[in-house]
Amino acid sequence: MYPDPDRKRRFGLLDAVLIALAIGFVGFLWYRVSDVLVYKWNWSVLPRVLVRQNPETGWWEPNNLLLGFLTTIRLSIWAMVIASLLGTALGVMASRVRLLPRLTTSAYVALIRNIPPLVFLFIFYFFISSQVIPLIGLDAWARTLGPGAARIVGIFLGPPETLENFAAGTISLAMFEAAYIAVIIRAGIAAVPETQIEAAKSVGLRPGQVFRLVTFPQALRAVTPPLANQFIMLVKDSSIVSLISVQELTFAGTEIANSTMRRFEIYITVAAFYFALCFLLSRLFARMEDRARRRSAL
Repeated sequence: MYPDPDRKRRFGLLDAVLIALAIGFVGFLWYRVSDVLVYKWNWSVLPRVLVRQNPETGWWEPNNLLLGFLTTIRLSIWAMVIASLLGTALGVMASRVRLLPRLTTSAYVALIRNIPPLVFLFIFYFFISSQVIPLIGLDAWARTLGPGAARIVGIFLGPPETLENFAAGTISLAMFEAAYIAVIIRAGIAAVPETQIEAAKSVGLRPGQVFRLVTFPQALRAVTPPLANQFIMLVKDSSIVSLISVQELTFAGTEIANSTMRRFEIYITVAAFYFALCFLLSRLFARMEDRARRRSAL
């Protein structure tokens, strides 16, 4: 008899022992670090870097660290959208019979996956985006925005004055992650049983309809867990764009740590922000997978 996967687990003695051991181990590490480093902890700086009071309105508003966290969320969302679209297109191209689409995808994936993300970011930023993005006129367009439009742009894309760097960081991150998404999508398409495709053709569906109605939905369900993991990896990889002055969480944390000399407190807080965001995403994706599994079982 195998255990029922849907049966709710009970909290037992072993769970309590393991949690107690984990808490004791963390406490021991904290004690040893404090004893070896001889560091005077001071968390009083944290509230000041999270929120501040606007002297004009008197309202409390996000300060540098919280603004950086919001920029990380914006950056991750836009990069996820672009990487999903580009990676899906590349994955579909890789599954085609024609040689040119497959060669194009293979060349792109081989180029991106065999270059470290930091090196790719520098190459893209200094040799491509620095030449292409100014031609689009983002900076000039941002300077012409009125107060209302600038507020809307700030909500979705961050401060208009840093729009070019934000766009460069988002596109470079999306291009890098799209290579991995393409491989995942291609594997999902290849995993669809050939009998499903033959059955769809036997009822008169055209090749495009077979792919749209049979192949791709099954492939998408199969690759949902690895795609979710890749999106979480994207959130963590977004920290590298701090090196091109995108004022996200890592950039803001570094600036604050250097100015306040409270490096441990700030970086622990930065790690807590990343953990909270990635943990929430993991729970969201897990719920989506469970809902999709229950729907397919009906």
